[in-house]
Amino acid sequence: MRALRLFAERDLRLTETEPPPPPAEGEVRLRMRAVALNHIDLWGYRGMAFARRTLPITAGVEAVGEVAGLGDGVSGLALGTRVVPYGAITCGTCPACREGRDNLCENIRGLRGFHVDGFAQEFVNVPARLCVPVPEGVSTVDAATTAVTYATVQHMLFDNAKLQPGETIIVHAVGSGIGTIAVKMAKALGCTVIGTIGSEAKRAQAEALGVDYVVNYTDDRFESVARRVTKKHGVDVVFEHVGASTWAASLLSLKMGGRLVTCGSTSGVSAETNLMMLFQRQLRIFGSFGSPLHCLGEGLAKMAQGITPVIDCVLPLERFGEGLERLETRRVFGKVVITL
Repeated sequence: MRALRLFAERDLRLTETEPPPPPAEGEVRLRMRAVALNHIDLWGYRGMAFARRTLPITAGVEAVGEVAGLGDGVSGLALGTRVVPYGAITCGTCPACREGRDNLCENIRGLRGFHVDGFAQEFVNVPARLCVPVPEGVSTVDAATTAVTYATVQHMLFDNAKLQPGETIIVHAVGSGIGTIAVKMAKALGCTVIGTIGSEAKRAQAEALGVDYVVNYTDDRFESVARRVTKKHGVDVVFEHVGASTWAASLLSLKMGGRLVTCGSTSGVSAETNLMMLFQRQLRIFGSFGSPLHCLGEGLAKMAQGITPVIDCVLPLERFGEGLERLETRRVFGKVVITL
């Protein structure tokens, strides 16, 4: 079968490899249909040092497939059912897993496509308990963006930041995959969205997406816009994933008791924090990585309701490298999806 394998830093090859064995008890075999690209794919491609793994490794963290085989003891999933697999290989038995906090699993075996073989191959065996069916009416391309993108945003905005209808929120990098979804979810609640872009080329797309106030952070100060829009009170929530370059101003933009939720640090991992402002203004900071399994179902439900992803482009597996290059050079607005 075909598989996209990383042999060394920036050495990604489409190769022929042996298909997996028949699915074991409790497993299903998936015929993979599409993989969506994320920054974590880019980190793996670049050879991020913190990733404990043995190369070569199959790429692909976020995907959708069809059930093509059933192991013993599997019920509730029929052959041909489209499903989204959870990317983390969790134990399912530790206290965190039993409480539905799968992304805090104490015995995690790794993240597919980053630590262990991922989904950019024709067939994969996965535990049936980590598969979420795709609702009727949701396209396969859209469903491919669920496990990392939709679920991450769902967890950030609602499990952590507790975004409420009518609040004002700053969404950074609105052209990114998670940025576009965060805008759509916030606008569906009737929130006022201040969105940042890094290039004027993305302004019209941001406005068409529904961003109320578009700020090019290379030319303007989004914290000043936030202050003006809120009549000096500050915003309720900041959706942060840029990191060092926006951190201080993001905190400065919050109202008393405001909430900042962060899942990334693409501009750098270290930033100064004004501790006096933090405690005096009673700000709340939430670190958010991945999501619990339940967020996949909630994300798919929102897609079925019409909150669909923004797709930048759809490419065949042979052009996976082009998709990574678009992501690395920030020439994307929305999601890059690879079909198999």
